[in-house]
Amino acid sequence: MSKKVFITGIDGQDGSYLSEFLLNKGYEVHGMVRRVSLEDPEHHLWRIKHILDKVKLHAASLESYPSIFKVVEQVKPDECYHLAAQSFVSYSFEDEFSTINTNINGTHFVLSAIKEKVPKCKFYFAASSEQFGMAKESPQNENTPFHPRSPYGISKVAGFHLTQNYREAYGLFACSGLLFNHESPRRGFEFVTRKITNAAAEIKLGLKAELRLGNLDAKRDWGFAGDYVEAMWMMLQQDAPDDYVIATGETHSVKEFIELAFDTVGLDWKKYVIVDDILYRPAEVFILKGDYSKAEKKFGWKPKVNFKELVTMMVNADLERFKNMKKDICDAKD
Repeated sequence: MSKKVFITGIDGQDGSYLSEFLLNKGYEVHGMVRRVSLEDPEHHLWRIKHILDKVKLHAASLESYPSIFKVVEQVKPDECYHLAAQSFVSYSFEDEFSTINTNINGTHFVLSAIKEKVPKCKFYFAASSEQFGMAKESPQNENTPFHPRSPYGISKVAGFHLTQNYREAYGLFACSGLLFNHESPRRGFEFVTRKITNAAAEIKLGLKAELRLGNLDAKRDWGFAGDYVEAMWMMLQQDAPDDYVIATGETHSVKEFIELAFDTVGLDWKKYVIVDDILYRPAEVFILKGDYSKAEKKFGWKPKVNFKELVTMMVNADLERFKNMKKDICDAKD
């Protein structure tokens, strides 16, 4: 009999890669989406449209405990991956109340529903490197104190402690993955990495003239989302629950990302990129670098896709997408 899995945020970047991975493992995949996504799948479910016939979707909201409880009760999953959140850091400054309420309550609701209906279900919480914020040491590991610098980071610290508390107080198999930045061609367009690769493709094809960005000196530890979802699964296959940092152990600046993206399309980035002070964060985190040695030692995980391969992959995917769009427009005119 197939294992059943419940994924919140199945329609996001990580949810789509995780769904593919688990389907290949023979899981019966259930996912939570907002009702509006089911009403407009073309726009909201584009990341999983190729597997919609293989997964079972359930309408629910992170803001509604009854809706989450009902889905958990109906599915009775063996594993639960809680990926859904308001995850855009810059937006969290604009609407900090919504970010904190949604992210903290949503995590609490899922944990509570599992405790009440399927206490044997293994639970994964999508923690974040943003919890470290202004870290006092580098690289950051599982013992590095948290110093979040955004409402999003604060909400993830709370979710991390909620997960830890349910593990210790109620005996749930509950793990947190402290994932550093992970990207892919499925990354949302609001994130700086996708802004860059998307703009490089548009500028190359003559569809755009410039790219405006904030702090180019900020450094991040960027990996490939497809590698990171495998680590999520591996955490839940261990004999005992624990928390793990997942990262590449390398840092690169936004400027390096830009240079590589524009080099991929044969352009000089300095002719097109404009630094806009308005796009700076109110409280910036300048350097985040993860130490994934615990995960490597415990279950053999390490990143497969390097920085250059990641950026090139994303740029080429955006180039292909725009070329297909132009072709579709031309075919429609004919």
